Amino acid sequence: MSSTMPIRVTTPGARRVAVLGAGSWGTTFAKVLSDGGSDVAIWARRPELAREIAEAKRNSDYLPGINLPRNLWASSNVDEVLDQVEMVFVSVPSQTLRANLSAIRDLIPRDAVVVSLMKGVERGSAMRMSQVILEELGIHPDQVAVISGPNLALEIAREEPTATVAASESASTASLVALAARTDYLRTFTNTDVIGTEFGGVLKNLIAVAIGIVDGVGYGENTKASIITRGLVEITDFAVAYGGRADTLAGLAGLGDLIATCESSLSRNNTAGRLLGQGYSFKDVVSQMNQVAEGLASIAPILELAMAKGVEMPIVSQVAEVLAGTLDPRSIAPHLTSNSEEPQPES
Repeated sequence: MSSTMPIRVTTPGARRVAVLGAGSWGTTFAKVLSDGGSDVAIWARRPELAREIAEAKRNSDYLPGINLPRNLWASSNVDEVLDQVEMVFVSVPSQTLRANLSAIRDLIPRDAVVVSLMKGVERGSAMRMSQVILEELGIHPDQVAVISGPNLALEIAREEPTATVAASESASTASLVALAARTDYLRTFTNTDVIGTEFGGVLKNLIAVAIGIVDGVGYGENTKASIITRGLVEITDFAVAYGGRADTLAGLAGLGDLIATCESSLSRNNTAGRLLGQGYSFKDVVSQMNQVAEGLASIAPILELAMAKGVEMPIVSQVAEVLAGTLDPRSIAPHLTSNSEEPQPES
């Protein structure tokens, strides 16, 4: 590759969009937005990765074998990426979001719509990503949206058809984001339930870790089906306790995302759980993963939030015990736990 970054070529009249983060999901969503007709620039922390995306139209680290759109551009200079953008899609590790936003706060146009592609809860504050965005940027809630659904990055990058949800307190903002994120292979629906949509994306990761653990142990489909089914009840109870809608958790951002994440070997959270089930320590799992499994970082703050509302989360609690090394992975059976000796109703 040449040492000079290719010149950014813009399309007159096209929507100008920035994507912050050049991992598998950030790059995939940049492809979606570009295929949807937007003029897209990606911010990549590493100059060599930015150059590969801009010049070779590849991201061999995170999306091997995928050809990116010819008009997709990237830079390690965030000033250039954010110049005159109408929308900013953020796809950085959840625990680095606040620091990243603090560093670029003054570079984001004040009227830009900011969209979270992340599925995590901040340690310490236990805030959802949209809450961190609002607090750090000081913008109106109508300018913030979140995207969540059954969205395994590599499958979407391969243009395998699926759907997702764009949620914002403003229905018009959600629609604006959905129009930008709509292609022949991705249909984006809308709702105004930011809480339910966001928690659905966070909580399914925790259930996926549990599924990975039982898979790594060698348990079969009965065990996994039981955990997925009871897991949906668990995450719905949690989301509703914090103001989300039950119907959101029965849709793409809840059940749909839960099935995809629990059943796929492409899921980082499933992979992390499988390694734990095979006997690897938490430290070993982290060292083996070349990308962040957001579910691992979200377990502690989610349990804190559950305790504050009196929501029982036996699946997440047992995953936390496995992570802490206080529960043998072979003993994980959260769907069998109960405080009562009497038979319990299913719901």
